Amino acid sequence: MSQNKLNHQLILPCGAVLKNRIAKSAMSEALGNSRHEADENLQKLYHRWALGGTGLLITGNVMVDATALGEPGNVAFTKNRGIEDLKKWAEASVIENTHVWVQLNHPGKQSPKFLSKEPVSPSAIAFGPPLGNMFYPPRALTEKEIFDIIEAFAFASKSVKDAGFTGVQIHGAHGYLVSQFLSPLHNQRQDQWGGSLANRMRFVMNLYQAIRQSVGPAFPVGIKLNSADFQRGGFTQEESMDVVQALSERGMDLIEISGGTYEAPAMTGAAPGKQKKSTQEREAYFLGYCEEVRKRVKTPLMLTGGFRSREGMEEALQSGACDVIGLARPLAINPDFSKALLRGENITSPVKPLSTGIRALDKLVPLEVTWYTHQLQRMGKGQEPDPDLGEIKSILSTFITMGIQNLRRTRTR
Repeated sequence: MSQNKLNHQLILPCGAVLKNRIAKSAMSEALGNSRHEADENLQKLYHRWALGGTGLLITGNVMVDATALGEPGNVAFTKNRGIEDLKKWAEASVIENTHVWVQLNHPGKQSPKFLSKEPVSPSAIAFGPPLGNMFYPPRALTEKEIFDIIEAFAFASKSVKDAGFTGVQIHGAHGYLVSQFLSPLHNQRQDQWGGSLANRMRFVMNLYQAIRQSVGPAFPVGIKLNSADFQRGGFTQEESMDVVQALSERGMDLIEISGGTYEAPAMTGAAPGKQKKSTQEREAYFLGYCEEVRKRVKTPLMLTGGFRSREGMEEALQSGACDVIGLARPLAINPDFSKALLRGENITSPVKPLSTGIRALDKLVPLEVTWYTHQLQRMGKGQEPDPDLGEIKSILSTFITMGIQNLRRTRTR
């Protein structure tokens, strides 16, 4: 490569400037305290990442409603509570000209049994096995509740801006509420919010408009969107491109491309058969999709999933398929990975599949989540990651941590 495009600035449609083309994609930190607030652990974690040279840091999902949680350690908004914890988090993170955006989310029916007795969703459709064992069947949202949730996203966005963060991202992927509205499998409503794609995308369009009105034209608003759900009868790649185009036309600042749900976790690389061989060779899981959607839109695209080497990242940027490289697991085990990339080093992340060597245990525990969460929690304590951490040790630590959290949890519905 004749030049290191990772170093190039990016001017977003709203006028904000990213100092380089590397972004930390959202990872669930599970570091919210018992009041669902962001304490010093999140401050230390994001301060550490900001020192690592990454141009854009996107937080793990922050829930817009404290009565609708995706997991015990979520940070969540409550209208009757101040934003001092958010201000401290932002102050510790927005350093060295780093952009830090808060990812806003609502789990919909993807809220575990021990947190929600009656989760909500576009339609009263339960998950099939095995996920159905983890979640209660949902209740269909009323239209008033839909508008209330839209207002909650807008309120959270304004709070994020007031706290000192530099942007927000809507979580529209991985089977959470926005994704549920988009999916014909999960959204079988007969009113203006369901049926045709135009109706199914109405929720996310209204959501974006409400957020934009709350933060103004110069504050970055992005979205994480599935390239597809990778489920028969679900949200398709063609539908996804139509949604991307509609959001682009309305002024979205950055569209992050991912894919899959917890029913079909393509975002972890678990569905390689869905990718072209050429795409697998170029590392990124959803590069082929990005190449196609780029023909339709000029909005900056962030591609996340599978990148491991500087060469693969540079190739994706030079091709024009994407504008920002999204990294998650590589930054969980090396928060200075971006610095090495920006110096032009031919560095490759050591991220690899995890296994305890015990097949039954691997099926029982989602190692690709728990092992990396453990690394984030180490940084939240002011420690460095431990890439050599054993899988068994990580599982034991997770069980101990989750046990403590479960003792303190509050049932939300």
